[in-house]
Amino acid sequence: MTPEIAEAVRLLKGGELVGIPTETVYGLGADAANPAAVAKIFAAKGRPADHPLIVHIPGAAHLAHWAREIPDCAWELAEAFWPGPLTLILKRAPGVPDAVTGGQDTVGLRVPGHPVALDLLRAFAAAGGSGGIAAPSANRFGRISPTTAAHVREELGDAVPLVLDGGACAVGIESTILDLSSGVPVLLRPGHISPTAIEAICGVAPQAPAGGAPRASGTLEAHYAPQTPMRMVDSARLLDFLSGMRHGGSCCGVLCHSQLPQSETTEMQPHTWKMLPADPVGYAHALYAALRDLDHAGTELIVVEAIPEGPQWAAVADRLRRAVTGAGG
Repeated sequence: MTPEIAEAVRLLKGGELVGIPTETVYGLGADAANPAAVAKIFAAKGRPADHPLIVHIPGAAHLAHWAREIPDCAWELAEAFWPGPLTLILKRAPGVPDAVTGGQDTVGLRVPGHPVALDLLRAFAAAGGSGGIAAPSANRFGRISPTTAAHVREELGDAVPLVLDGGACAVGIESTILDLSSGVPVLLRPGHISPTAIEAICGVAPQAPAGGAPRASGTLEAHYAPQTPMRMVDSARLLDFLSGMRHGGSCCGVLCHSQLPQSETTEMQPHTWKMLPADPVGYAHALYAALRDLDHAGTELIVVEAIPEGPQWAAVADRLRRAVTGAGG
């Protein structure tokens, strides 16, 4: 056990918060079995108390401690995708605190696919901890999720005694959330694990959420948002739109994926540009860091080039839609 992991375990057992790297985004962790510690997450983030948290566990063997009536499909998905960016919503076991479930009869669980997070979870369990760390994204509620340790410190400062640095997050957007509490798979939040991949394991395609579906992390209409207003613009209109903004005396931050303007094109020079990969995996990995940089650029508007349509872009489209809504675009 490294000194940093040992210190993180000590803090968690003492009811304190720890910033934790995962493969998706950095989490703000607390002992999931300690309601007073979990309350510090809500205070630090400014998060509504009825908004449920995801509990991170060391492995599928810990599922029965947190959930009951676990369907066969859950075990099969865990074997296929854990550790990894898949959260399962299951009926909660007796004794699971309301603080992590938002008062619901369900709990969200996942095994993160990051070596630092796994080392921490295993050390925490071995030291007599609950084996579960509640860890929503380590940012102010509704704002851009952090994908580096520096982002966590920038967002939350002294509210977090320790941030474990695990480098930049490999996936870059939050986990897929799949509700299995009713016996039928329901996709509550798209992510890196696609509906097609889930269907290959469960034998049935996940349904869209309907009335009565459990509340889940990151599913509000406004979320993942910068403070600078955002607007989506089709690729064919992008340069004309930016030219019009320039002629009107406005400077934009631009998030694009198709092509930067030629360096000699003075029309576009007032704007701040971020070029992301034109594939959904690469785009997702870089998205939040790029939005954060543009949010700090001091522009009046962040203009996002509309992404391609198609199921492979669904998770990115979900995050951008919520970010535009949250930023007032």
